Amino acid sequence: MPHVKMYCTAVCPYCVMAEKLLNKKGVTEIEKIRVDLDPAQREEMMRITGRRTVPQIYIGERHVGGFDDLSALDAGGELDPLLAG
Repeated sequence: MPHVKMYCTAVCPYCVMAEKLLNKKGVTEIEKIRVDLDPAQREEMMRITGRRTVPQIYIGERHVGGFDDLSALDAGGELDPLLAG
């Protein structure tokens, strides 16, 4: 399974939903980068993703986007193959 990284905050409901969906898909480890604790990490997230909102999710080297993007991948049948590597 590829490495999963998620830029998030402590109180973001979309971050929680994204984590639950990933857990449901068998992802047991998510590298969480808390942008609310480190403004430099938020700046880095915005620089590399071009987005300001959380979550911002990477599966392997692919930037998936936020929860809506992750959910759309799942609905389209593309999430499972992506997680399978």
